[in-house]
Amino acid sequence: MGRRPRYAKGNRGTKRIMSGKEFEGKPAHGNGTRLASAGRKPEWTGAVVNPPVWRGSTHLYPDVASLKDRTKRNQDGDFFYGRRGSPTQWALCDALTGIEPSAAGTVLYPSGVAAIAGALMAVLRPGDVLLVTDNAYEPSRAMATGLLGQLGVEARFFDPLDVAGFADHFCERTRAVLLESPGSLTMEVQDVPALTDIARSKGAVSLIDNTWATPLGFPALEHGCDIAIMSLTKHVGGHSDLMMGSAAAKGPLYRKLRQTAQSLGQVVSPDDAALALRGLRTMGLRLERSTATALEVVRWLESRSEVAHVLCPFLPGAPGYDLWRRDFSGGCGLFSFVLKGHSDTARARLIDALDLFGIGYSWGGFESLAIPIDPASIRTGSAWPPEHWDSGDQYGIRLSIGLEDAADLIADLEQGFAAMEQK
Repeated sequence: MGRRPRYAKGNRGTKRIMSGKEFEGKPAHGNGTRLASAGRKPEWTGAVVNPPVWRGSTHLYPDVASLKDRTKRNQDGDFFYGRRGSPTQWALCDALTGIEPSAAGTVLYPSGVAAIAGALMAVLRPGDVLLVTDNAYEPSRAMATGLLGQLGVEARFFDPLDVAGFADHFCERTRAVLLESPGSLTMEVQDVPALTDIARSKGAVSLIDNTWATPLGFPALEHGCDIAIMSLTKHVGGHSDLMMGSAAAKGPLYRKLRQTAQSLGQVVSPDDAALALRGLRTMGLRLERSTATALEVVRWLESRSEVAHVLCPFLPGAPGYDLWRRDFSGGCGLFSFVLKGHSDTARARLIDALDLFGIGYSWGGFESLAIPIDPASIRTGSAWPPEHWDSGDQYGIRLSIGLEDAADLIADLEQGFAAMEQK
């Protein structure tokens, strides 16, 4: 017979405490149910709804024999030392693994960039070649050419949309490919299954920065990726008050990720892990709301004479829309647009005039943000702007849509456009 389920007693009677693991592999439960239940093992929560915040560096043992035994073990759920976490961090890992189909486990990092660095260092060695999509997040590019270059890894950039020519970028030293779909500035949707098939045939590991869609909108491991990376700072946190990253993978690679992170001394605060767990519960609702609002805003932007291009993968007719419909089940509120024939100074007037949109990096929080973008300054493996665009259409703006009402955001953008035209 199996173990009896644990119960908590309260004023409303006895209620079973469900753990996230009990929901895994059951298609009948949707994203909302999985998000509400994941990471709530009874041995970590006790009689309360959420895992308590376990702060502590030292874990004590009853005797020397126990200390020696635990030293040989290395898995979430085993007390060892604070650097390997406690129930607060373990619950977050368990919850993230529960929403990432096919994942054996998840490793936490103190930021999204740290997650990208940790994952790449787990699979690359001096002399290896890393292929990087040319629409990658700028810190990813800087890491590939800077830190990894100093460690003897050669980075080569490729056109994110050139599936036919992708195989030509490989050589006998190519060990990994870093994807990002959609790109966080220019929003190209890559044919991830096709690219990862080619990478696998060449013996290379495929990693993806999946922060934009999260596993709810794009289960990356089930689409051919070997390692799925997220900046938990964005949608999981959701409130612009924490920094954290994660990487999830199947068995052998998960163990590599874990060992590398521990060797680098990577650890996250239990207080931040508790905030991330709290944000995770409402992530699905926030993603639905921000996506719906973003679609209203992009349709309005399409009608504006000041706008040359709206870069949004879930906009019908947009480049990449067919791939997005085929592979994705959701999106988020992050997209970009390009001004028609205006100057950098005019763009600054527009952004400076906005009241509801803050000016700041990051995205995925409850508040809307706007920043200028100039992808041409960092592209090396593909043309930007695209050759079929008018030469004057080059100044872009990236918007992160939060939880404000669409009508209010549109009105704010409208007065921003008016300010842009004032000389």
